Formats: sequence, structure tokens, C-alpha cells
Amino acid sequence: MSNTDFTLAVEDLTVSFDGFKAIDALNLYIDRNELRVIIGPNGAGKTTLLDLICGKTRATGGSIKFKNEELTRMAEHQRVRLGIGRKFQTPSIYENLSVFQNLEVSYPEGRSVFGALAFRCTEAVRERVQAVAADIGLGERLDTEAGLLSHGQKQWLEIGMLLMQEPELLMLDEPIAGMSARERELTAELLQRICRNRSVIVIEHDMEFVARIAHKVTVMHQGKILAEGPMDKVQADPKVIDVYLGH
Repeated sequence: MSNTDFTLAVEDLTVSFDGFKAIDALNLYIDRNELRVIIGPNGAGKTTLLDLICGKTRATGGSIKFKNEELTRMAEHQRVRLGIGRKFQTPSIYENLSVFQNLEVSYPEGRSVFGALAFRCTEAVRERVQAVAADIGLGERLDTEAGLLSHGQKQWLEIGMLLMQEPELLMLDEPIAGMSARERELTAELLQRICRNRSVIVIEHDMEFVARIAHKVTVMHQGKILAEGPMDKVQADPKVIDVYLGH
């Protein structure tokens, strides 16, 4: 398989902070429509890796190719335009706007929040909002003020705001933190739905959830990849048990 066949090809990626290698000559390949989960102990470099892919942090060396286009010198907003979406651990939504307005504001036609509010919603935007709201399980809550949603619903809304931009790579950092058991179930179903036409990378600690959603699992340790493969293979790996699962 050549590198051009992957949505994302990370090669020999390194980043140093004051001489400490947070990511150390790392290689990672993500297929089209793949749901990849990255696990590993705290300080393994998982979030730093996502920061490097989305442009929040600049690499010291190596290559990051998205759809065969080199990203390392590209600004964060250019990467978003190319089709990379990133959700952080804490949801950042507009609490005083309705679910509909939060989604509408995220429509990528270069509008700011103020521009969007003054803007007369076109039929195309309305249809996109309704389709995304149905996808994230908030189709019945379009008029609800976002601040009144449950914790899980706020997380889904933020995923929906990213989906409005139709990303081809979506990266989620601990998406089920603080969710109820039912919300976790619904989130697993949501992630399985949204990876049908895009690649998704998830950082997660909950092994039961990982087993449920992952097509493939990557285990990181000290800025390197320790193991990779299907969940059952990774769980049985003595190195993984030693540095992570055994604790």
C-alpha cells in the first residue's frame, strides 16, 4: 500500500521541548473511513500528536501528509480548510445560542458568529443543520438553548459543529469523559455512524469503550508507538500490559 492511499500518513515525526522528545520519530498511518483509537499512559504524547496534526504545535522534524498533502508548514486554519476537525476535552459551544444557531454558525462559508446571526439562513444551510442534528441525536432539540443541554449532549453538539464543516479527518480527545452510561452508548453509536465517510482518531482511557468502537488501536508510550493492531491483540501484548493496562 502506498502512502497516497492513506487519509493521514505521519512519518518520522519528532517534536522536542527544551531537549525533551515529546514525540520521537513516530510513524502512523490512518486509512480512509477508519476509526482509530490511541491509548497509553499520561504523558505518552497522545494529545501532543493531535496538536501536531492540527497545527497547534509545530514539529521539529518529520512529515505529516493529509490526503498526500504536506501539512508541517501549514497554518492551523489552512488545515481546517483542507478537512481536518479537532475536538478538545472541554466542549466549546455558544451556551446562550440555540442548538440550531450553534450548528448554523459553524457552516463553513467564512462567516463569523456575528455575521451568521445577522445572516438569513438559506435552505441549503437549514437542510445541513437538520441532517447533522439528526446525526448527533439532537434533531428534537434544535430550539433548545445550548447551555440547558446535558453534559453528553453538549459534547455531541460540539461534534456536530465540526461535522457542519464536513471534515475528512475528525480528531476527538476523550469524548466520553464525564458522560453517563447511556450517553457513552449513544456516543459509541454516533462515532460508528460518522466514520462511514471520514477517518476518525479518538484518544480514550476507557477500555470497554475502546473495545466497542475501535477498528484498530495504537498504544503510545514515551512519544513512541509501543504496539498497534486490533484491540484483542493489543490487550494481550505483554509490553502493553506492563506499561499501561497492568496499572
